[in-house]
Formats: sequence, C-alpha cells, structure tokens
Amino acid sequence: MQTQRLDVLEQKFDAVAQAEAGISRLRQLSVKLAMAELDIQLFDRMEPLEEEWRALERDNLSSLHQSYDWCAAWVAAFRRPLAILRGSSGNRTAFILPVEIVASRGMRIAKFIGADHSNINTGLFSQDFAADSDTVDSHHLAARLRAALAGKADLLLLQNIPLEWRSRRNMLSGLPMVQNQNHAYQLPLFDTFEKTLQQLNAKSRRKKFRAQSRRLEAVGGFDYIAPEASSEQHELLDMFFRLKSARFASLGLPDVFADAETKAFLHGLIDKRNGDNFGLQMRVLRLKGDYEGRIAALSGISRKGDHVICQFGAIDEDLVADASPGEFLFWQMISGLHGQGVALFDFGLGDQTYKRSWAPVETDHYDVVLPISGIGIAAGTAHRAITRGKAFIKARPGLYKFAQNIRAKVG
Repeated sequence: MQTQRLDVLEQKFDAVAQAEAGISRLRQLSVKLAMAELDIQLFDRMEPLEEEWRALERDNLSSLHQSYDWCAAWVAAFRRPLAILRGSSGNRTAFILPVEIVASRGMRIAKFIGADHSNINTGLFSQDFAADSDTVDSHHLAARLRAALAGKADLLLLQNIPLEWRSRRNMLSGLPMVQNQNHAYQLPLFDTFEKTLQQLNAKSRRKKFRAQSRRLEAVGGFDYIAPEASSEQHELLDMFFRLKSARFASLGLPDVFADAETKAFLHGLIDKRNGDNFGLQMRVLRLKGDYEGRIAALSGISRKGDHVICQFGAIDEDLVADASPGEFLFWQMISGLHGQGVALFDFGLGDQTYKRSWAPVETDHYDVVLPISGIGIAAGTAHRAITRGKAFIKARPGLYKFAQNIRAKVG
C-alpha cells in the first residue's frame, strides 16, 4: 500500500494561506453587504458631521483638502450652498464627500469644497471601505449618489482624484471618469537629505546649489525664515498676493488670487493648526547686505500627517533673478523638513520644469463626471471634451506654447 506524506511545514503554510483567503472572502462579503445596505444622506451644514469627519480624516492617506479645517475655512469665505454626502451602513459611517454647489451658466455643479484651490482630492473613507475598494459595486454607488443629489445638482464633478494614492486604490475609481489634463509631482523624503537627493541628479543639483549660494553671498547673504508669529504670516501672504498679481499682469493672465473670498480663505488657513498639521504656513528667503530685509522668494505650504504640499510660490523679479531664488527656497524647505516626520513633499498640480527637476514621482489625476439631470448629461459631455482637448494641447509643447500666447493676448 502506498501512502502520501505531507510535510508538516507545508501543512502549516497551506493552513495559513487558506485562513488568509477565508478572511479576504469574509471582508469582501462584508463590504458587499455594506454596499447593499448603503444609505447616503445630504447635509447642508458641516457642524453636525464634525466628530465623525475628524475621525475619518485621521487616516494618513486622506487628503488635506478634504479635512474639516480646510473646508471650514473655505465655507466661511465663500458661503456657497453645501451638499455634503455622508454614506453609512447600519450605524457605521462609510464615507464623507465634502461637496458644495457651484452655479455655472444656469447649471448646478456639485464639486469638492474648495476644488478651485486644491492639488489632490481623495474624499474621506472608513478603513474598512478603503481597504476593499475593489469590491465596491460602482453602478450601485453611482445610482445612490444620483438619488441623493436629485433636485440639488445637475452634475457631480469631483476633480483631481488620483486613482491610486500611495498604493491605495481610491473608492471612487469605478465611477464615470475622464483623465484630468493636469498631473501632480512629488518628491519622497528619506532618512537624510543626502539619501533624498540620490533620487535626483544629486551631483548636478549640488553644483547648482553652490552656484546659487555664491550669487546670494555676493550681495550680502540670506536668511531662510519660517515665521512663528501669526501676524508676520499674514503680512507675508499679502506680499505674495502683490507679487503674484504683478506676475500674472506681466503675462497677460487672469489673477486667480484676486477675489476677496480667495484671499480671506487663505488668510483663514494660516490660523488652522493642530499639532504638526497646519492649513498654511509661509516660508521665505530674506536677503541681507545690499538688499537688507527684502524678500526674494516666498512659498505657502500645508501639512497633514507625513504629507507636505506646496500650495503656491512667488519671487520678486527685481531681486537676484540670476540666483533662481524660488528654486533655492525649495532646497531650504525640503532639506529643513528632514527629521520632522515628513515622507512626501508635493509640488502640486501643473507641469513645470522646476517640478520635474525635483520630483521623481508623477501622479495622474482624474475627474468623476456623473450627470444627475438631463442638463447634467450635456454639461458632463462638454467637460469631457474640453478636458481631453486641454490634455491634447498640453501633451504637445509647441501647440501648448502657441495656446498660452493666444491666451495672454486675449487676456
């Protein structure tokens, strides 16, 4: 009689594999059942959701731009109608999508709160739902979202969503989408600045840094400043508005920071801080010697968890332009963030040469385009066509430069 012997170690491995597979199947079943019971409520105020909202945003991979404080600062400045979507299953919150209603050409468009000034959007999801995004029934989710927004909006347009963010698939990735014309650029931060630079052309970057340092020292040197006083932060933000306005005017472009609401929103973010997290802080390169006290470059950065985002930057074009003060400021900011628990420095949306020189990671972004009404179908079709047209132009440098020139002349 022949007998078959199974190695004890193999039996253990097989048992572990079967157990893991069983757990995975149970989790998938749990999410499917939760989706079947999914209830979506609409809220026109933030306050009733604050406790659960702040609980969801503790997830390190949820975007700063869906955090409670960021949205509260925007709502206080713009006061648009809100249609915040809260998904729940039983007594558990599955997700919160912070949405406002924007009126445009007779249409009501439901967008992420503050979408016009956000670099990355993820929404807020519970750990259970976020971990099993592949099991979500997207058709069911879309139908529930349409039902919740019926009569409130014509189109759900959730912009600048990465389908996958830091190895996690986004829960919204199965909804109708179009790829956004803009990409975002990130620099992972390692244990030391030296290791971080090794991702780039470190030799060339150090050489450029030394040349910039010599030019700045030739006019008397510089200080890298991260002001603590709130009053100084607000003054520097006003300086940014002046410098950026002059820059846009010189290019014949509209000033996206010109309106009083946007200025109030950004000023409101300066006072939003929670531990290491902050809504907005200014960083500046202040000159000494020949230009004592003058600001050559400044940037505004935000932080949530281990993720720092550069929201904007500007330079005084009348000062030390040959030293590339804006790029020099990035060196100071990035090197200074090492040892501070930061894992990712984000240069935000927009394809620019300096971003590509610093950022080895490029992240595609997508827009959810979900019509709610008949007019929303037409609006969604138009958005898709315009977005694809912009992407086509931006992918062709010659055509993009021509388009920019035309835009400047029209402006």
